[in-house]
Amino acid sequence: MMLRTVILAFLACLTAACGGQPDDRKDDRSDKGNPLLWEIARADGTTEGWLMGTIHALPNDARWRTRETDNAIARADVLAVEVADVGDGRAMASAFLPLAMSAGQPPLTERVPPRQRKKVAELVGKTSYRLSDFSRIESWGAALILSQAVKTGAKSENGIDRALIADFAKRRVVELEGAPAQFAAFDGLSEQAQRAMLAAIVEDSGESPEKLREPIDLYLAGDAEGLEKLTHEGMLRNPEIRTTLLTRRNADWAGKIERMLAAEPLPLVAVGAAHMVGEDGLVAQLEAKGYRVTRIGGRATP
Repeated sequence: MMLRTVILAFLACLTAACGGQPDDRKDDRSDKGNPLLWEIARADGTTEGWLMGTIHALPNDARWRTRETDNAIARADVLAVEVADVGDGRAMASAFLPLAMSAGQPPLTERVPPRQRKKVAELVGKTSYRLSDFSRIESWGAALILSQAVKTGAKSENGIDRALIADFAKRRVVELEGAPAQFAAFDGLSEQAQRAMLAAIVEDSGESPEKLREPIDLYLAGDAEGLEKLTHEGMLRNPEIRTTLLTRRNADWAGKIERMLAAEPLPLVAVGAAHMVGEDGLVAQLEAKGYRVTRIGGRATP
């Protein structure tokens, strides 16, 4: 999924809403779904596992399950996700706060362009924080906190990763990264890049509801090409942000997935859809390693 939507969704887990759970086994199968699902096979066609692009927050009415996704979920022996305890708000906060908190930060209004100063103050007013609180919060942490004030109509409790983890309650779930490493990637950004991310969140807060929902609509339509285009927009035009938050992590995960395919029976690897698409996405990287990766029930990845 597009990184701005990842940000808008991911930090929702730091709020009280993180304790909520999806409705028990509601029928969310879609007859018109176009899942971002790929079969990973050897050169001889033997199935080795699956890749599934996910989205970490969805509206209540979103329906994403299809026969293809249900089949992969039923056949898989192990689930690999970005963060295994994504529904544990206390664990997420414990990973976030030590990295994001740092005394002596400049006023938040001075960390955005002058034209955004009024808007950033308005966004703070929509959170439980005061402007003075951000004197102890780094710019990347401020960006993630303020993302919670940008209303997309999506809820983290409807996220596909949470639903899959529930599906695998009696099977093994492993994580490719974990929350501490995920937050450390943000924390490793230069101050310039962190401020670019903060400015992008403030800019997005003024978008129309239709624009904010665009990544969700593209995802539910299975439009891998449209999602790939979005990964070159906004903050991802910044080379440092793109390398740190997308390209470098994809390369790291591709190596882990290759080792998993050699050691695990039929894994289902489910991570944010932005990590699947494009020339540096996981699909392309596994193909370069010699696997046959075939889209199931949708258009081929560009």
